[in-house]
Amino acid sequence: MSKAAKYVLFAVGGFAALLILVAAVAFLLANAYVSKGRLEAAASEALGMEFSIGCPKGYEPNPLIYKSAVREAQRLGSPLPEVTSDPMEAAAGAHAVYTDVWTSMGQEKESKKRLADFQGFQVTPEMMAAAAPDAMFMHCLPAHRGEEVAADVIDGPQSAVFDEAENRLHVQKAVLVTLMGDGTDD
Repeated sequence: MSKAAKYVLFAVGGFAALLILVAAVAFLLANAYVSKGRLEAAASEALGMEFSIGCPKGYEPNPLIYKSAVREAQRLGSPLPEVTSDPMEAAAGAHAVYTDVWTSMGQEKESKKRLADFQGFQVTPEMMAAAAPDAMFMHCLPAHRGEEVAADVIDGPQSAVFDEAENRLHVQKAVLVTLMGDGTDD
């Protein structure tokens, strides 16, 4: 198998995984060119992409989900998903670098702990330099500049966050049309 595109997610868990998958796949497909990463891992296996999750110790994917992702990758002949607590290792050579807020809604009481736990996982210009030269930065928004991502990255030339948000809008409209019907099935 030839070297596939590499997608890296800095895992934070929560419902964001579903939004990340929809946004990432919609963006990548629309532009022809990522919970705890379970959906992104499934998509990367099906598409034959390398997939790395960079997360602090204690924030790793559910072991049952990870084992299932490994089995599915083996079945499909796709690269095995990787989990590392070294953010630079996760980002090395990545074509898409994705992160989310470190504290999601409903986790506000954990905010101080999460801020401490995720130190070193901020997506910085140095981390993007470790990625592939044409790497994109992605985030489902809203973002906390200076927390999970440096302003130089989210506002920089490698950032695809606004294109991603626009594509997510179109995907969500398509889901609504599908769920509500288009009026032709009478």
